[in-house]
Amino acid sequence: MKKIVKLTFCLMAVLLLSAAAFAQQNARIKIDTDRQIDTIDPNIYSAFVEPIRTVVYGSIYDPESPFADENGFRQDFIDLLKELNVRSVRWPGGNFVSGYKWEDGIGPKDQRPAKRDLAWNQIESNQMGTDEYVKLCSLIGADNFLCVNGGTGTLDDARNWVEYCNGEAGTYYADLRIKYGNEKPFDVKYVGLGNEIDGPWQMGQKSAEDYCKWALEAGKLISLLDEDIKLVASGASLYRPGNDWVDWNDYVLDKMIGKIDYLSVHRYATEALPGGRSNKVFSDHMSLGLDIDEKIETTQALIKKAMVKSESERPVYISFDEYSPGFGGLLSSLMLAQHLNSFIRHADVVKMANITMITNLVGNSPEGDFKNSVFHTFLLYSHNALGTALDVKTICDDYDNEVFKNIPYLDVTAVLNEADNKVIINVVNRNETDAIETNIDLQSGEYAGKATANVINAESIDTRNTKDAQPVQVESEPVSFKGNTLLYSFPAHSFTQIEIPFK
Repeated sequence: MKKIVKLTFCLMAVLLLSAAAFAQQNARIKIDTDRQIDTIDPNIYSAFVEPIRTVVYGSIYDPESPFADENGFRQDFIDLLKELNVRSVRWPGGNFVSGYKWEDGIGPKDQRPAKRDLAWNQIESNQMGTDEYVKLCSLIGADNFLCVNGGTGTLDDARNWVEYCNGEAGTYYADLRIKYGNEKPFDVKYVGLGNEIDGPWQMGQKSAEDYCKWALEAGKLISLLDEDIKLVASGASLYRPGNDWVDWNDYVLDKMIGKIDYLSVHRYATEALPGGRSNKVFSDHMSLGLDIDEKIETTQALIKKAMVKSESERPVYISFDEYSPGFGGLLSSLMLAQHLNSFIRHADVVKMANITMITNLVGNSPEGDFKNSVFHTFLLYSHNALGTALDVKTICDDYDNEVFKNIPYLDVTAVLNEADNKVIINVVNRNETDAIETNIDLQSGEYAGKATANVINAESIDTRNTKDAQPVQVESEPVSFKGNTLLYSFPAHSFTQIEIPFK
């Protein structure tokens, strides 16, 4: 009997020790450079600007500022944007464009009419119009992405605007551009066919049927003017319960496949949270990458359905051309990383993404603009996360909330950057209080043996940079390793980008 008791005790001890060891196992990230998703389109590092309140006037265009350049733009803003390498800028809407008459924003500034913008109940001075927008893009090195008025606008409005921008000398609107000082065409590369036309907040809201009738004709006229322009159809933006956003996208794709290059997705992910934007629960915000994944994957399935049904050979991709990570604190930095991770995970279908607003990429101050936390995150991605997205396997603890189940504490993507001979690993630690010890297994390839970890973090998730104090910075540290395995502890509530050179 004593032997049985002793044996039982030993067995229980072994089981307890095994359970404890299992509970203390490190998280694991498995990376195989042969498991490739697709090439990352650099256009996912793009931005959106709309003349709302002080977004344009006072932050970007401010001739009275001591920082103003000869064009009226704030030079401090321009200098910071140049560092970020923003690939394209979508303009001018946004809800604003659905009531916008583009001809109000060209010609001598003292002859441009001030008009009431009904989208935001403000007076639009039209001092920043088409020519100024194109100049802004040229100063920061970004491509032009024009969004035409699909609300109150006409087919002639759409085609004439494109002729003004891209036409060669010898036609009325192209000659008008030349008269106003721009000899060379603007080379607009992308045209959005309206903005959020399914939304009841939109001037000129349309049914899916009426929208497609207008957009097909507008796209046809634009393509006749310039066959190289890529066309973006207006995808659904009305996600509230009881509204059929899936049906809108399904209908638009069914009617327009073969005639467009992108379907837009607009999503402000905090709409998914209990309490919406007023929700202050960190773990809830950290789950919103799953909402972005859901919107992308559902739309991707609809695209595939439409492609199969139509047998079209013209591919359609997602232009995720409105999203917001917030307004500049550490939380916003982590939110931005979740969005960009989702776009990288879906590199086979997301080929454009434009952050709302371009001004949120920097901190704005009358004493001079500065680098906020969002700036640092965007820069790490736009400079390093280029090349081929890899299919990563992550094993870690997870949690649940009211909206999602099985939310992994580590949000991970990896990129094979062959141009720089590096593998880039992007990791958000969603855990507010605990660091997560992690084994990173490089399952293929030969590596140099020394990596660099670039970490964005602060004591509190509410930490913000100001003009005078910038506690949220990129802290870099070397990471030594042997063979193909790294051990790294990701700090609580942090974003980390690890650069691993390969031979």
